[in-house]
Amino acid sequence: MKLGQDLAEITAGVDLLYRTGLGQDDVLDREGLIPVAVAEVAPRAFRDWTEALDAIDAHLATIRSGAETGHEADWLTEMTLSLGSLARMFSGQRMGLAERLRDQLRVDPAPVPDDILDGYRADLRGALEGLGYRSGDLAEDVARWEADTAVAPGDTLARLAEIQREAQARSRRLVFDIGDDWIDPKGVRDRPYAAYCDYPGRTLWLSLDFRYTEADLKHLATHEAFPGHLVHLARREALVARGEMSADGAQVVTNSASSALFEGIADNGIALLDWIDGPQDVAGIALQRLRSALRCNATWMVFQEGHSIDAAAAATAGPSFQTPDTTRRRLAMLSHELRAPFLYAYWCGDHAVHQFLEATADRDRREVVRELYDRMHTPATLAAA
Repeated sequence: MKLGQDLAEITAGVDLLYRTGLGQDDVLDREGLIPVAVAEVAPRAFRDWTEALDAIDAHLATIRSGAETGHEADWLTEMTLSLGSLARMFSGQRMGLAERLRDQLRVDPAPVPDDILDGYRADLRGALEGLGYRSGDLAEDVARWEADTAVAPGDTLARLAEIQREAQARSRRLVFDIGDDWIDPKGVRDRPYAAYCDYPGRTLWLSLDFRYTEADLKHLATHEAFPGHLVHLARREALVARGEMSADGAQVVTNSASSALFEGIADNGIALLDWIDGPQDVAGIALQRLRSALRCNATWMVFQEGHSIDAAAAATAGPSFQTPDTTRRRLAMLSHELRAPFLYAYWCGDHAVHQFLEATADRDRREVVRELYDRMHTPATLAAA
């Protein structure tokens, strides 16, 4: 608990130092390194990056001296190494995408391989055939299915709220009961995301610049709210307040070792609610995973291969079954220095949690849920668990 408190104070100090060099015009800049903290943590006062890096190195040395063991030591080590890489980048050190993926997000620095993409396409094709879409052209079948299940723009927010209500009831039974805590869906435009969980403001900001299908809204209701970010953060807030989780668990730290699991738990929300009801859900999940994986590959094209964002969007639009304009807008984070690799957090986290859920399918459900929500994890520590 002491080392977790120390890490939280150092991270808050790094966030404060980072924010001093940012403007406030960009919506992502305003988030800083810690967009959400569910408990008060007094930041360490650092005069400059040298002082911050010295504190991070000293903290890492304390962990490695044996002050913690087992899972806690592994988690604290990975998170501290991640924070050190972020601080070095903030101090002006140039880093490539592969280095940032390995050292900050702590994920495999590589494109998503073709065999995984082909597996998603096979799942998608099989599900659509089960729904009666059998033209023999997968792109045509996806377009017809999405058109047939599109929600009218004027009904989108109300329909999202309806799905959230059902997800809330299932989450109370199968994950955690967080009482009447709720998050209101509201529309927004010109944002670098499709949806955003504003936990302090209890608002789910939904970009009205995109068209949504029933499958899209089910994914977003479970990702942003129940049992995703809203439930996950409410659980962490309660545990920290009761002294059952150290203060580092109170912080959402952008592009860090914790990011993949934060997004991965949310991306597996439908599975956590035992809510895969038939081929329509199988198709929705497969298409979401395919598009997420291809956004990783677009990121790789831009930062490792030197393509423009427009060129990467054009190259991945067809395989994503989306227009180049929609694909380009879904890559908006690539223009932000801190967030540039973050699209990997979604797919890598989804993959890590999906593998964990498959490996623990015969375990006690409550034990599995507590492992995911009640302990801080990286992809490596979750695989070990």
